[in-house]
Amino acid sequence: MESIRRLHDLRFDTPLGILLSTPLVAACLVLFVWSLAPAIKGAVSPSFKVWLRVTWAAFLLPAVTGVLLTLNGEKVASATDVGKGLSRYGYPVDPSRNGEHWMYVAFVLGSLYLIEVLMGERLVARRVGLRFLPLVTLFMYGCAFMIGRVAVLPGSTPGT
Repeated sequence: MESIRRLHDLRFDTPLGILLSTPLVAACLVLFVWSLAPAIKGAVSPSFKVWLRVTWAAFLLPAVTGVLLTLNGEKVASATDVGKGLSRYGYPVDPSRNGEHWMYVAFVLGSLYLIEVLMGERLVARRVGLRFLPLVTLFMYGCAFMIGRVAVLPGSTPGT
């Protein structure tokens, strides 16, 4: 179980750590920057599709390990009391962060699916759908960023 937790908690310790804190956040940021080209050109390159699959993998790996940890009865770190009312990061425990963590995970999953829909001409014409690609990828980057933030920091009502 410890190896699953370690895989789930993979983080980058870089000077840009707040912007690129996890592989998912980094992949979403690259996808956002890259999405500007299809929005302008009106066509998706094969390399963009490959990077989208890399982003799916960067999402699914922590998602699956998170589900396994949840089935083991664990909660997000900011909602877990390790003693004296503190989380493992030394902040006050905030149990409401567990649900918030899952909400942002659902938003990223929905965003990834919406990107697939926009690229595939299922709902709207491809040229029209690709114009919304930067907006969806920026939203996804923000949600991926919040997944990590919610896991570490308490909210406005710690202890509730």
